[in-house]
Amino acid sequence: MKLRIELSQNPLPEERQAILKPLRAYNVANAGEGHPQDIALLVRDELTDEILGGLYAKLFYQWMFIDLLSVPEQARGQGTGSRLMQMAEELAREKNCIGIYLDTFEFQAPEFYKKLGFTEVGQIADYPLGSKRFFFQKRLTTTEQNT
Repeated sequence: MKLRIELSQNPLPEERQAILKPLRAYNVANAGEGHPQDIALLVRDELTDEILGGLYAKLFYQWMFIDLLSVPEQARGQGTGSRLMQMAEELAREKNCIGIYLDTFEFQAPEFYKKLGFTEVGQIADYPLGSKRFFFQKRLTTTEQNT
């Protein structure tokens, strides 16, 4: 078989799917079905029903990934972010998740996540330049490790 590698500057969804298909097959063969599921907790304006923020997460292989957390500016400092995270953790526990993980920039909320019991598991310096990107996890269960 002869192969070539080409750059796709603006990849199409079907190009992503073509890359993902063999990766998913490999993952399922080695780790079983991950049962992916997306969830969202929406913060809405009670009068207009407009979505002003919220939390978007993905469940996969018994872990919850917090992809997005956005608290409307007018609701900051009033416990909205903590409530969203608490609701996400309750859902993760209901779904028998091992834990929750997320990433955040230095100028966003690393201290907020530490206060919620998350542990830093890594960081990238100069992402963006002059700042850091942090990676956190919070284990919800203890599991025996295969050795």
